Amino acid sequence: MEFKSIAGALLMSGALMTESLADNAQPARGWEDRTRSADERARLLVDALSLDEQISLLRTQSGFGLLSLGIPLPPTVPESMRKHTPEGALGSAGFVPAIARVGMPAQQMSDASLGVANLGGFVRRGDEATSLPASLALAATFDPALAHEAGAMVGSEAHAKGFNIQLAGGVNLTREPRNGRNFEYAGEDPLLSGIMIGEQIAGIQSRHVVSTTKHFALNSQETGRFVHDARIDEAALRESDLLAFEIAIDRGQPGSVMCAYNRINGGYACENTFLLHTVLKGEWRYPGWVMSDWGAVHGLKSSIDAGLDQESPQDASHFAGLKEAVLKGDVSGARVAEAARRIARSLFAVGVIDHPARPGGAIDRDAHGDVAERVALAGMVLLTNDGVLPLSKKIRRIAVIGGFADRGVLSGGGSSQVMPYGGHFLDTRGREGIAAIFSPVYGLSSPLQALRALLPAAQIEFDDGADAAKAAALARSVDVAIVFATRAEEEGSDSPDFQLPFDQDALIDAVASSQPRSVVVLETGNPIAMPWLSKAGAVVQAWYPGQRGGEAIAKILAGAESPSGRLPMTFPRAAKQLPRPVIAGIERARRTPFGLGAPVEPFAIDFQEGSDVGYRWFERQGEQPLFAFGHGLTYTTFAYRDLRIEDGDKPRVTFVLTNSGSRAGTETAQLYAAPPGRTHRLAGWARVTLQPGESRSITIDADPRLLASYDKKTGWQRVAGTYSMYVGPAAGMRTLQSKITLKSAEAARGS
Repeated sequence: MEFKSIAGALLMSGALMTESLADNAQPARGWEDRTRSADERARLLVDALSLDEQISLLRTQSGFGLLSLGIPLPPTVPESMRKHTPEGALGSAGFVPAIARVGMPAQQMSDASLGVANLGGFVRRGDEATSLPASLALAATFDPALAHEAGAMVGSEAHAKGFNIQLAGGVNLTREPRNGRNFEYAGEDPLLSGIMIGEQIAGIQSRHVVSTTKHFALNSQETGRFVHDARIDEAALRESDLLAFEIAIDRGQPGSVMCAYNRINGGYACENTFLLHTVLKGEWRYPGWVMSDWGAVHGLKSSIDAGLDQESPQDASHFAGLKEAVLKGDVSGARVAEAARRIARSLFAVGVIDHPARPGGAIDRDAHGDVAERVALAGMVLLTNDGVLPLSKKIRRIAVIGGFADRGVLSGGGSSQVMPYGGHFLDTRGREGIAAIFSPVYGLSSPLQALRALLPAAQIEFDDGADAAKAAALARSVDVAIVFATRAEEEGSDSPDFQLPFDQDALIDAVASSQPRSVVVLETGNPIAMPWLSKAGAVVQAWYPGQRGGEAIAKILAGAESPSGRLPMTFPRAAKQLPRPVIAGIERARRTPFGLGAPVEPFAIDFQEGSDVGYRWFERQGEQPLFAFGHGLTYTTFAYRDLRIEDGDKPRVTFVLTNSGSRAGTETAQLYAAPPGRTHRLAGWARVTLQPGESRSITIDADPRLLASYDKKTGWQRVAGTYSMYVGPAAGMRTLQSKITLKSAEAARGS
């Protein structure tokens, strides 16, 4: 049947399909029996498919084509994006047509993580969604329940818009704190990242929408992401990045794993037998499917033999020759059927087939905005404060300076870009051509307006910060000056340094020099240098704060909410403290959208830090960072006492935590453990809210996976010996510490 409209194709993949089956009065097929397991239903369905139909599940098309949008296309735009939008596709990253005769819906894939993405705002014109804060802000909450709720919000909106696959779940650890996509990920620690992203994945899938986890693995920088070779010892890889993915997969059970662009120890990630076959599908017994990143496939037989199940869109499709390869015997038909079963299995397990997504569903924008605001509030980190915050109700004059704070808040760029409800504007400074199309997006949530609403008795004046001397003069005349500083990060390129663009460091220095009671609010997706730090009265790390970011920032500043976020990544003092002071390959790279100007010659990145990522590297080197992993202040103080450690398969620490200040607040108490001869690693935490003067006995179980070490001969083992443990508010802050002697034990895997 030929469909003349997108609406017709959507009907085919949804309700009309069911009605057609009923009209034909066919007996119920086995895969329609919801009492059967997802594995059994997938086997029965795939057995009913022809080879062509099975292969069709393994080949993704681009879900949009720019020719359908009527915009000029520069020559750098890939051929796969120049086509018209496929019939039946909603306009998104990927699309696989429905197989109507067996009730298999179309796969409608949307970029995600921070909400239902809409690249550039022109792929689906006028389609907006709730914009979550950066994933770093979500990780900074240290709140798994909130991560699940945020994921459920994304899944709910995706389902209501007709999407049944979300390309979410970024777990790449922060090995390079200048990485342009760090804002999409959850920081440098495998336990924190794995748990928080695992819960986000579980939340998305609770709404009958598949979530991926990505980018598997070691896609730690955007510079040269298509060509670089990440070189690392197997044990170090397993104890760090693979551990983060293992925890996320165990916790979230994602329907799909997306393999990365880069090489790992010589082999491309999407044809890496060790990653996909040995570890993921073998040792971890992962039942879902492996999809490639867009354009990450380099060969048919090499990738499908290694464990790749689905090729995502790319100009030179290798899977186009899959049928011929099967007929010639180069690829087994059983392997094709297995890949199709894995896809069908996830669609059944998550409920995609039984609860089909259709456009036009109801979306509770207010409730979803509440979720985004709570993430922003809980994820903002108060880095320093000399008492200027919270703003006193007695303050009469406030200057708000820079950062487009009169209009909105910044978001991260690239394929995860969400066009927030209520509108947006672009910051096109320094951009031309296609780069201007993908300019940084600001959502219309004004911190200035929100502050005026919360502090109606104060006179709040705004200066755009373009003239540092003028801004400093205004700051000198008021009671408090608040400078908003922004730095856009985006997919495809990394920042070469830690400086703020557009002379904002000079602006902050001038304002803070003229007004000691100054506050700096940072809307960034990575650490920055802060050469003016000693002059500022307070610094708030707001990340990219999402749908109601302006309101959330104002509530923190005005004291309506107490800050409770903790850094999910280390802020270095200088690049020389890093394992790689200069980003590998950056001297040959150009900052262009999606890395279109990336170097074409392969190069290697040697991860000499091994599993000592982030704060563990700083401990190993004896270096003091600018701000430590886990750091974050509140508007109260906390005291720790009476540490006790219990032995066992899951060592447990108990201590008393007291709110020793004058207002309610939330503390994230962190447990760090070091196996004999190793650096300390986060082994657990407790996020606790206490009233003034309240004390509570807190117990934290050490995750056994973080007490174990990997050896190629013996596998995962908890080695016998003395383990150092401490509890405190941040990495390196050994507020309470002790040692414990443990026996050797085989390390348990899974939660």
